[in-house]
This record gives sequence, structure tokens and C-alpha cells, in this order.
Amino acid sequence: MRKFTALTEQEILALAISNEEEDGRIYADFSYALQENYPDTAKIFADMVREEDDHRRHLIDVYVRRFGDHIPLIRRQDIAGFMPRKPAWQIQGQGIEVVRRYAEDMERDAARFYRQAALRTNDAETRKLLGDLATAEDQHGRAASDMASRHLTDDKRDDEDENARRRFVLQIVQPGLVGLMDGSVSTLAPVFAAAFATHDPHSAFLVGLAASLGAGISMGFAEALSDDGALSGRGKPLIRGLVCGAMTMAGGIGHTLPFLIESFSAAMTVAIAVVVIELFLISWIRWRYQDTPFGSAIVQIVFGGALVFLAGVLIGSS
Repeated sequence: MRKFTALTEQEILALAISNEEEDGRIYADFSYALQENYPDTAKIFADMVREEDDHRRHLIDVYVRRFGDHIPLIRRQDIAGFMPRKPAWQIQGQGIEVVRRYAEDMERDAARFYRQAALRTNDAETRKLLGDLATAEDQHGRAASDMASRHLTDDKRDDEDENARRRFVLQIVQPGLVGLMDGSVSTLAPVFAAAFATHDPHSAFLVGLAASLGAGISMGFAEALSDDGALSGRGKPLIRGLVCGAMTMAGGIGHTLPFLIESFSAAMTVAIAVVVIELFLISWIRWRYQDTPFGSAIVQIVFGGALVFLAGVLIGSS
């Protein structure tokens, strides 16, 4: 891997061309991926692709005039100290705001690249060229802001953000909440029934572990097979199944782990405290993401959990 300071003027210009081509491809991928759900943001990236293409053509014209037709392949990942760009598919799955911030970082990185290059050369002509490129990238950033103002008004941005929130709730929060409720509530009866029947924390732990894993696997498959997401917009069934299954296991394991404590009374005290925390967490999630009044959420969840807990205690004590 070469050092940036060891590059010649020809290689620096070739690297700039490669950077512009790569950035343009990433913006094009963003534009394509966002067309359906975020059409206004997709238009911004489409305009940015055209800007990058203009920069690329200008750079190639300068390069050919100075160094000829052959442009060596030099990429940012070949130069020490330069972070390679992540492909668009790694970014776009993290949400629209992450995509927007990543694009802004790309613009700042490009301008910084040219400024650093200008500071590391003593050749006046090369310094002037790199300074002009830094200015061009700054103008690109301002142009992107202008395009955002034209295509993405406050109302449109709010609409896209609200749509993103709804998809997050539908595809992640909802299956996760279903799993957490099932794991936290449905495993109460077998765990505490085993605890009160045997007064042996280890036995209660084994029952809770088996119940949690079994419920997690069952709920994961049930969620994944219930809907392919094509019509409902609930997202990929595999992701929903993994989220639901993992949260189901987490909900059951939470009040199972305290039974690793050898003292039965201590284990029972900690387990009950964990159950209370779980029920309040479920209530908070319902209030935060499903617009359920917090008081109503607590009453509903605590009442249901209390019934299941009492059922386990009665069965285990009989």
C-alpha cells in the first residue's frame, strides 16, 4: 500500500478521477434504491450523479491534456490512510437519515482530499489544480444543498421521515415487541411453576432455558412464515423472524438467569425484580412506538403478567 505523499502529480490526478467515478456510482445506487419509498431524495441523488459526471469529464480532459490517454488505475483503498467507501447496499439498509449523512460525509471527504493534496505538494501548478478541485467539491456541496431545497421541502422531508418511522415500527419494532411480550409473559408460568414445585434454582433455570429457546424458535418461524411482506410492507420475512425470535428468547432468558443463583430466596427475589423491569419495558415500547397511553399500557401488561405469574405459582405449589 502506497503513501499519499509518494504519489506523483499524474497519479494524484488519476486517483481523483477514480474517486469521482466511484462516488458517482454510489450516488446512482442510492437514487435507484430510494425511488420507491423516497422519490424526492432519489431526485437529489440523481442530480448529484450528474454533478459527479461533470467533474469526472473535466478531470479527464485535464489529465489527457497533461499526461496523455492512459489513466492508471489508482483507488483510495490502495493508498495508506484513506478509508474506502462503503457500497450503497451497506448504507441504505440503515435508514434514510443515515444515507443522507453518509452522502454529506462523502462530499466533505472529497473536498478534504483535494486540500490535503494541495498542501503536500511544492509544485505551483499542481497546487493550483488541487485547490481548484477542492473549490469544485465545495461548490458541489452547495449545489447539493440547493438541490435539496428544490426537491426536498420541509413538508416532503417530514413525510419521508414519517414513512421511515412507520416502516421501522412495522418491520422491526412490531415483531420485536410481539416476541418480547411472548417471551416475557408466556414463560413466566413454567419457570415459576418449576421453581415453586422443586425449590431448586437449577431446575427452574433448566425449565426457563428450554421454554425460552423453544418459544424463540417457534415465534421466529411463525413470524417469518406468516407474511412475505410483499403486500403488507412489513419487510423481509427473514429479518422479522430473526427479530421476533431473538426478542422472544431474550424476554424469557431475562427472568431465567437469576435462577443461576444458588440461594432459592435470592434467586426468586431477583427474578421477580427482572419480571417487573420487563413488564415496564414492554409498556414503554408500546407507549413510545404504538401511541398507547403509558398508564393503560402498564395496566394491561402488568395485569396479564400477574395472571400468568399467579398461574405458575398455583400450579407449582399444588
